[in-house]
Amino acid sequence: MKFSTKSRYALRLMAELARYAPGTTVSLKEISERQNLSLKYLEQIVTPLARVGLVKSERGSQGGYRLTKAPADYTAGEILRAIEGSVAPIPCLGSETNECPMSEQCFTLPFWAGLDEVINQYIDSVTLEQLAQSLPAAKDDCCGCNTKT
Repeated sequence: MKFSTKSRYALRLMAELARYAPGTTVSLKEISERQNLSLKYLEQIVTPLARVGLVKSERGSQGGYRLTKAPADYTAGEILRAIEGSVAPIPCLGSETNECPMSEQCFTLPFWAGLDEVINQYIDSVTLEQLAQSLPAAKDDCCGCNTKT
């Protein structure tokens, strides 16, 4: 199973936002520069995150994006699902009810269901706060206070 580049970048984007004080907006340009990611690609990634309410945009000269809740209240799972939709390893486990006509006699289904459970337990156990703690200190963040000078 592979996660898309969008998912990987979404986690990096959200971790960058988490390094700032609550309510602080950050421009995508700044995140793009810090993470060495394409600004155009970040613009595509932030849209589904905003659509589900994980980030909020602010317009104006001090505008940008900010988290809508504390980093400890996000999980990697909810971020990944905002980008990917289902993270199920096979399509028949990707919806509320299994619509596969072979599900009753599928002898491999318990294996896939177990893998799905393990994946979801893990990604839902990792918080954004934990991911953000792994970020190296920013060049302009010499004292760890996360403020711009």
